[in-house]
Amino acid sequence: MQYALLIHRTTEATPEERREVAAGVAPVLGRPYVRSWTRLHPPETATTVHGPREAPLLTDGPFVDTKEYLAGIIVIEVADLDAALAVAAELQALRPGLAIEVRPVREEVPGGG
Repeated sequence: MQYALLIHRTTEATPEERREVAAGVAPVLGRPYVRSWTRLHPPETATTVHGPREAPLLTDGPFVDTKEYLAGIIVIEVADLDAALAVAAELQALRPGLAIEVRPVREEVPGGG
């Protein structure tokens, strides 16, 4: 089963923190159960699209104001939730300030195909 590990943080990492975390995370990201991963720029670089289809409204930054922001996503394929939680715990231990949300990935295909 596939799970998305949604990595939330409250502050942008310093270059030193990024190097430290990258060194610890790289071996995990190289494991065969990791399907994809990406890091995101901070929320102030975002543009949000909302409103009606005919006249969408564009706003700078996130639409919802929160203390935590989504900093990255890792998609893994493991046997069950317990295995996914173990991976999340391992990653979280590398940077205790992170919060990692574990969510099952829906396997349906848009349009039913």
